[in-house]
Amino acid sequence: MIPTMILFGLIFGRWPRPALAVAALGWPALLVATGVQGLGWHLFAAAALSVANALVGVLIHQAVLGIVRRLHRTSPHPG
Repeated sequence: MIPTMILFGLIFGRWPRPALAVAALGWPALLVATGVQGLGWHLFAAAALSVANALVGVLIHQAVLGIVRRLHRTSPHPG
């Protein structure tokens, strides 16, 4: 779960709010649909953990994006 949701956050980190919303709803839905987990309070814990893991990926994505933009802005342009 952890690497999957971090990768999800890395890929979709450009859109942080929708990515976290999909993580909160999508991962628990996947767990229920595949029969890994039934309905119950454990599903809320799974949703919280999936959001936390996706948030790590989103934050890494946003940090790298900020660094690239800063480097691009400060680099001299020919011409």
